Amino acid sequence: MDFSNENKKDPQSPNLMARRSFLMVSGAAAAGLVWWRVSERQPAHAAAASASLPAMVTIVEFSDSGARGPKKSVARIIKSEDEWKRQLSPASFEVTRHAGTEPPYTNENPNNHGKGIFRCICCDTALFDSATKFESGTGWPSFWQPIAKENVLETTDMSLGMVRTAVSCRLCDAHLGHVFDDGPRPTGLRYCMNAVAMRFAKSS
Repeated sequence: MDFSNENKKDPQSPNLMARRSFLMVSGAAAAGLVWWRVSERQPAHAAAASASLPAMVTIVEFSDSGARGPKKSVARIIKSEDEWKRQLSPASFEVTRHAGTEPPYTNENPNNHGKGIFRCICCDTALFDSATKFESGTGWPSFWQPIAKENVLETTDMSLGMVRTAVSCRLCDAHLGHVFDDGPRPTGLRYCMNAVAMRFAKSS
């Protein structure tokens, strides 16, 4: 008996077409869910987590030329959603207050390789020196170390089914990005930041 015809699948058969349609719809739905969670509201900076942070923090002051100043103990900055919305652009608000992520390659070199300091867009705390910036090829501004460990806070981020280290501003809890262990010497770290979470202060 010849079974060759039974082993051939008709690409136009109702069962096969229905299965393809189901897979395409499922894939599109999954991709849409991932994009929504990345670009809109990741849970890394929920109100409960923010409320558990200390009322006072210690940060290090820096001039725009990178000169290190004294350590200062100051009250952590807390504002309402409406206050942050009035202060920030929509993109900066979504990234810093809701742990969003800007699209890659939109503003990878905000300082155009000039010398200066990258400051928090929310509270102006010094975060990174341009001398530690490098071309990572990721599409986001990348640095091999913060300007002072005291000025940033690193926490575990378990969103999107991954375990990552999130980086935020110590003074105002603004989400900045994530840090990875695939950077250059001397630290081997890559602080992958969102450009809209910072402003560049040019060295005078």
